[in-house]
Amino acid sequence: MVNLTDLERTLCELIELPSINPSLKCDDQTLTGEEKIAAYLESRAAQVGISSKRMKVLPGRDNLVLSIRPRGKVKSRIILAPHMDVVPAPKTSFKPKRKKGRIYGRGACDTKGSMTAFFHAFLKIAQNGTIPQNTEILFIGLVDEEFSQAGSRKLSQKGPPADLAIAGEPTSLQVVSAHKGNLWIRLKTKGKAAHGSTPQYGVNAIEKMTPVVRLISRAYQDFLKRKTHPLLGHPTVNIGKIQGGIQPNVVPETCEIDIDRRTLPGETDLMVEAEIKKLLRLHKVNIPEFSVSRSVPCPPLDTNQNLPAVQAFLKAANRRKTVGVPYFTDAAPIAMGGTPALVYGPGNIAQAHALDEWVAIKELEKAEACIFRFLNSLP
Repeated sequence: MVNLTDLERTLCELIELPSINPSLKCDDQTLTGEEKIAAYLESRAAQVGISSKRMKVLPGRDNLVLSIRPRGKVKSRIILAPHMDVVPAPKTSFKPKRKKGRIYGRGACDTKGSMTAFFHAFLKIAQNGTIPQNTEILFIGLVDEEFSQAGSRKLSQKGPPADLAIAGEPTSLQVVSAHKGNLWIRLKTKGKAAHGSTPQYGVNAIEKMTPVVRLISRAYQDFLKRKTHPLLGHPTVNIGKIQGGIQPNVVPETCEIDIDRRTLPGETDLMVEAEIKKLLRLHKVNIPEFSVSRSVPCPPLDTNQNLPAVQAFLKAANRRKTVGVPYFTDAAPIAMGGTPALVYGPGNIAQAHALDEWVAIKELEKAEACIFRFLNSLP
């Protein structure tokens, strides 16, 4: 492609470096891993004298940490935190295209668009902007957002803490201060196997699960609509998987359902389990076995929009208030470590993970300008 701006060229070069999360199904291992992205960003930063280091997260997978030190003593810190991994896609999806004011390719929207905007603004501050007097600026490329957020969880554990972190995601340039949590629950009923010709000698585990499914799909949905959050609305539940039995002529001995429960700030895993069990008891339905089918906590995000750093970012983004979104992001694990976090970036979440993923060039440019204004205003 010819006649690309520097911003567009950087995004295209990042798309051309496949970084499918290795924990997700991909038949071509040459397309996996974040290291190619980290090395590219590290090299670009070194050209303008920006120091870097790695934060070990998983074997062969490190967070990249780039730093712009202030002119004086470090009294505050800001973190720019896009993730470097993408979801699986055909090899052809890593050949970027520029068409009708858009850049197409895997990661263009989720979230190499944010990465490009953040990185360019970061470099511009180092080269042509105002280096803050007392604020350190960190650009941290995170691994593993698309699977278990190991990169942001490691950052939360190891630090350093900051006054504000901005996780890069396609928010249509809105400033997100709240998002729902994500709890996966597995419910299991047990029966007794028997021959399909004599079902009276068995106990059908699927039949035992049927009233549970009915209650979660109806009464529990109605119950959740009574709860609300000013930015997030009400919590939701989805039965995403059901499994039971081995073949038609055998009475099924077990049945399992996996549900996705999106939580609001203030809700805990134990609270959710207790309310489901209470509903089952109320309707005289036998309570199945409960287990959490996700190994890591995914709590909601609810950052105080009145914090000075948040207000400064809203001003830079030309926004009067923050918004909430239903999906989970790296911002929540970062906030678990004590750093207030926002979510921001070019692109629409409807394009994330789409086969023809794209980001509008105008949004990309506006995102870079916003981040630069914010960084350039830091004390």
